[in-house]
Amino acid sequence: MFRRVVIVQARMASRRLPGKVLCEVAGRSLLDWQLSRLRRCRQVDDIWVATTEGAGDEPIAAWAQAAGVTCFRGAADDVLARYVAAAAAARAEVVVRITADCPLVDPQVVDRVVSELTSHAADCDYASNVLARTFPRGLDVEAFWVDVLHRLDRLAGTPESREHVTVAVRSERPEVFLRRNVRDDVDNSDLRWTVDAPADLEFLTALHAAMDLRDAGWNYRDLVRAIRANPQLRALNSSCQTWDPISLPARAAQRGGTAA
Repeated sequence: MFRRVVIVQARMASRRLPGKVLCEVAGRSLLDWQLSRLRRCRQVDDIWVATTEGAGDEPIAAWAQAAGVTCFRGAADDVLARYVAAAAAARAEVVVRITADCPLVDPQVVDRVVSELTSHAADCDYASNVLARTFPRGLDVEAFWVDVLHRLDRLAGTPESREHVTVAVRSERPEVFLRRNVRDDVDNSDLRWTVDAPADLEFLTALHAAMDLRDAGWNYRDLVRAIRANPQLRALNSSCQTWDPISLPARAAQRGGTAA
């Protein structure tokens, strides 16, 4: 069996919501909510948090130690290098990439993506649910073999690909990777559950008040039903814009540069 390791990238720096990963909802940090969800995954063998060596990220390392979660500290400005080093330290054969601003991550969705990769080991380098989006933003999962991570490290030549880890496989060099996308049977990609701005935190707080998220038995379909039935709740962060690295090549071309 392959050793499957979730590596959660987390840092305190954020232009729109500084320290967001340790912001609290109902007395628990976003990282705490997320890790409690990830521990319910059945297709995952270990969970690591990867933060930076900078003094500003010491609170994340301290939180991880108190929570009993392994914390790897690496490069601040080269997230891809941080992932390579964290995967080596974790002895990962399958890397599952999750970002710390997704506290509502769903363990069943994570398991689906990991299974999509490992059950097609002979003809799949990378599996995710983001190549063609059908899940709410904030349930993003990417899984890839550790040798693919090393290929990404070798191919990545732009600042964007060093910062956003999987840009090469998603948009810059997709033709050189075998990719599979996990789709849901209903398109809910218009919903936004990631936390990147104060309005997102307001939305998450209101959602908890409406549903009591401490009952860990809920899944994302329960949230979809609740949010669809409550337009006022959905409107709290509907004006927030989500940046997506899939669009990087076009943006680079608009700037007169190249993304490859």
